[in-house]
Amino acid sequence: MILQSGYLSFFRKNSKFRRFWFASVISWIGEWFNTIALFFLILEYSGSEFLLGVLFSVRMALFAISQPIVGVLADRINRKKLMIFSNVIQIGLALTFLLVDGEEDMWWLIAVSGVMMLSHGFYVTAERAALPNIVAEEDLLTANAIDSASWSASLCIGAMLGGIVVSEWGTDVAFILDSLTFFIGALILLPMKIPQSVDENLKGPIFSTAIQNIKTGWVRISSDPRLLRLVFAKSSWNLAGAGLAGVFLVLAGGDIEGYGAAFGFGLFFFARGIGTGIGPLAARTFFKDQTKWPSLIGLLVSLSGIFYFLVGISLDMALPITIALIILAHAASGANWVLSTVLTQMWVEDEVRGRVFSMDMLILGASATFSTTIAGFLVESYDLALDKGMMIFSLIMIFSGLVFTFWRPDLKQPTELIES
Repeated sequence: MILQSGYLSFFRKNSKFRRFWFASVISWIGEWFNTIALFFLILEYSGSEFLLGVLFSVRMALFAISQPIVGVLADRINRKKLMIFSNVIQIGLALTFLLVDGEEDMWWLIAVSGVMMLSHGFYVTAERAALPNIVAEEDLLTANAIDSASWSASLCIGAMLGGIVVSEWGTDVAFILDSLTFFIGALILLPMKIPQSVDENLKGPIFSTAIQNIKTGWVRISSDPRLLRLVFAKSSWNLAGAGLAGVFLVLAGGDIEGYGAAFGFGLFFFARGIGTGIGPLAARTFFKDQTKWPSLIGLLVSLSGIFYFLVGISLDMALPITIALIILAHAASGANWVLSTVLTQMWVEDEVRGRVFSMDMLILGASATFSTTIAGFLVESYDLALDKGMMIFSLIMIFSGLVFTFWRPDLKQPTELIES
């Protein structure tokens, strides 16, 4: 199927998507204010690379742990209510960071940040599961490309402005602005009506039935070789990429000569955002034949690894070279993300989609937790140089991508199943 819906025409004709989109974008921008401020507080008060890795690990671990229950909820109750609930909880959590006043507060800062990420998991799973309910199937790639590009634009704007705000006015202002964005996002969602199919078998107390029900998500993934490969191929980027983007890139940004640490974080994350924005848009433009998408999953992971390897080499070179390579590395990963997400949305039935995405995010979160913990530990305990660390983790990413490039169980299935 060749997709023909243009970005602007699609955006104009779908008012429900516009509202849905803006609610997410405003919250994402605030989230990056929060993230840059947390980086700054940890390195300012503790100077610990390991704690930076722990911050990411705790955030991703709680995000992952929440997914089995969130997936059931996303298939069982109103997805809009889940998103609003997530935003309201995060308003209060963002404001608690105003109480941070020294190194002794680092552990509860990390814990609260983890709970905030757990709440964010409710939003992400519900939003991804709800998107196919408000756009036609032929517009899914366009909608996901806009969604991914907007996340990236929010990263660019939020990280850069967050770096400036923290540098000029301090972390407290960043946290207050973050809470305001969640409030605005919740208000935007309130009047929306999102259609949803509900699995009638999902009855009874939520927590007593969650583990049993979530098996459905895993069974759906594991029973379909093409879906199984897709989920693990996507998570293979996180196995090295989380450590690269969440630890090495942050520390490298803080070491840029002539800039403050907060501005350096923002600058490199700005480049990351440009890349993850370009990737989905390029995928939508150049990869229109859906039958070829499975072949690209894996190749794009390796391509991202190659560019990150060059980022490690370029750290002592001119800053624009490093920025350009960061953009290219995340453009490849962004393209891989949007193609794999759309394929999952298309292949999985609505009534089980939330549970499938929750398992997908559980696997992604587990790989990211492992990656950031190891990266932070190696830098602090073994004084691993940033350039060497980047190159080692990049080689792991390249190898992971090649594994899923050559492992193609979907090719053993009938062609009509692959194209269905």
